[in-house]
Amino acid sequence: MTEFHYATDADGIATITWDVPGKSMNVMSFDGLRELDACIDKVLSDPAVKGAIITSGKDDFAGGMDLNVLAEMRDQAGDNPAQGIFDGVMSTHQLLRKIERAGMDPKTLKGGKPIVAALPGTAMGIGLELPLACHRIIAADNPKARIGLPEIMVGLFPGGGGTIRLAYKLGAMAASPFLLEGKAQDPQKTKAAGIIDEVVAPDQLLARAKEWVLGAKDADLVKPWDAKGYKVPGGAPYHPAGFMTFVGASAMVHSKTFGVYPAAKALLSAVYEGLQVPFDTALKIEARYFTQLMMNPSSGAMVRSLFVNKQALEKGANRPDVPDERVKKVGVLGAGMMGAGIAYVSANAGIEVVLIDASQEAADKGKAYSTGILDKGIKRKKVTEDKKAQVLGRINATTDYAALEGCDLIIEAVFEDMGVKAEVTKKAEAVIPADAIYASNTSTLPISELAKASARPEQFIGIHFFSPVDKMLLVEIIKGEMTGERAVAKSLDYVRQIRKTPIVVNDARFFYANRCIIPYINEGMRLLKEGAAPALVDNAARLLGFPVGPLQLVDETSLDLGAKIAKATKAAMGNEYPDEAVDEVVFWMVDEGRLGRKSNAGFFDYDEAGKRLGYWQGLADRFERLEDQPELAEVKNRLMMAQVLEAVRALEEGVLEDIREGDVGAVLGWGFAPWSGGPFSWLDILGAGRAVEICDDLEARFGPRFKAPQMLRDMAAKGETFYGRDAKAAA
Repeated sequence: MTEFHYATDADGIATITWDVPGKSMNVMSFDGLRELDACIDKVLSDPAVKGAIITSGKDDFAGGMDLNVLAEMRDQAGDNPAQGIFDGVMSTHQLLRKIERAGMDPKTLKGGKPIVAALPGTAMGIGLELPLACHRIIAADNPKARIGLPEIMVGLFPGGGGTIRLAYKLGAMAASPFLLEGKAQDPQKTKAAGIIDEVVAPDQLLARAKEWVLGAKDADLVKPWDAKGYKVPGGAPYHPAGFMTFVGASAMVHSKTFGVYPAAKALLSAVYEGLQVPFDTALKIEARYFTQLMMNPSSGAMVRSLFVNKQALEKGANRPDVPDERVKKVGVLGAGMMGAGIAYVSANAGIEVVLIDASQEAADKGKAYSTGILDKGIKRKKVTEDKKAQVLGRINATTDYAALEGCDLIIEAVFEDMGVKAEVTKKAEAVIPADAIYASNTSTLPISELAKASARPEQFIGIHFFSPVDKMLLVEIIKGEMTGERAVAKSLDYVRQIRKTPIVVNDARFFYANRCIIPYINEGMRLLKEGAAPALVDNAARLLGFPVGPLQLVDETSLDLGAKIAKATKAAMGNEYPDEAVDEVVFWMVDEGRLGRKSNAGFFDYDEAGKRLGYWQGLADRFERLEDQPELAEVKNRLMMAQVLEAVRALEEGVLEDIREGDVGAVLGWGFAPWSGGPFSWLDILGAGRAVEICDDLEARFGPRFKAPQMLRDMAAKGETFYGRDAKAAA
């Protein structure tokens, strides 16, 4: 399979075209690197060739490195995987250094051949690291293109020289948004940042690249860091200005990562050390830190969950084998916050929407939600007036159920009340096509019970969106007892259309996400009631890598919602209800009128603008603080096990059918410690044996909610891991 194509013209210009067969966007493989190496050797060895252009045969340049290849590199390295990874990374450095030096005399820095990168569109990861090694980067003026180094987002850092080259080129401070935040921008902004050299009209891209090659002089080929006396912008780490940069950067990284994300620390270390040594030594330092990162189980878990598994689910890994079920027209019942959000993401994806509510005023207000989002996009220059008009033109806000005629998917998003939902189900089924799929957007009510109001339960399914719909990436699809395969396929195809990530689970109380997140919140409130300081509870969660602690999360979601869920759960479970201790906290807070952020009073005090001011003093008055506070490790174990044990039970009971969905759903749905890759990845990192030991200790001291599931005990006895025992997920 040829990934790089080589051709020369009458003027002696070689064009190396990257065009990976069968893919919409180029991704780099080791075969591709070998082919590129051979092409560069041709350029440098052929006296008739004056220089080269590296470009793409696709609309975009490249999406990055194939992360599956990186995993294979570790697996194929035998008994010494670290050495195998290091050698593989260094071979990439040697190739890019060959491009950079381009055959020039190492002493005089003369006699090299100019090599220019011509980017027609998006260039990410290695797709930017390769151009950074070229002597000039020219990009097409394509506002949809994104140029950047996003590796930090999946638990890595740019390991193909991008970290060192960008730090040397821009200085540590200017490079930090692109390295530490994975910032990607359009070509004009990337040029303004100093990363690329030129932006030209798309039809002039190759002509301008050729013009530059033919006019390039020896001095144009010498990289700044290869020139004598080069000083890094902003100062080296031992320079007064540079020193302060790294002091600030270290504090910033720790404040954002709490020490649990190894990639950011490794990246900063590579830059700090790399800016104090010669450039080639700096590349070795980058390679060593990248190898260290690849050997860290956290990075492997993040790559697997946030890239490999997420991508597999989005492509329909668990989709039933039925014909295409893409949605043409969707009916949304209920124009409240959830229904309005569903209408927006559907219309934004090009789907015709009928948005229904009991009054025209409510329906119009729901449509206005889309107007608000689009107007914000216009202010940020991400949306045009034409785009706004198109999206709003797809939404028909009405009270008339007859408008649902022709809808192939209905999504009900009315109040969490069985009676109300049953009523709208019957109204909708009176007018929608016989083959339409009906979905309920519910977070707590059983789908099998809701389906009893339907005349066609095999076409009834749950589609659980997370709030706010336009921002949250996860959608939970729930199969009822009677749900058929076509309903599942339709739901998956719809979620793919709106560009979100689906997981499919079976019907059970709270499904999967809420089943795990509620115990996390409850454990935080139990700790508070027992006398733990609220700051200890929330900060323990942050030190585990959660975006917010359980008490802050309750404030954000509202305590009266928690009280409502608690009452409904107690009514359904009767004497088996386990959370009386938690209810004492929740109901007391509600009685005090402290409902959370929405009332400007909850576990936190707030100012008039809604800014948190600190924990409410009334908590200490009501729940006496322990003189000897719990150990941090104990609090962390309680908060973590409260969630992961529910995930294991969901798998054990068949609610969850695929551990990939359990991991991806946890990270995207409620921000479960992304560094860990999700609950099953975390248990694999910890080890089933150690997990059982922790559970036994917690169960003895705090009760049966920490009892280790039999599945976990069996795995501990056999020395198994979740990904090791699940062949489908491992593949």
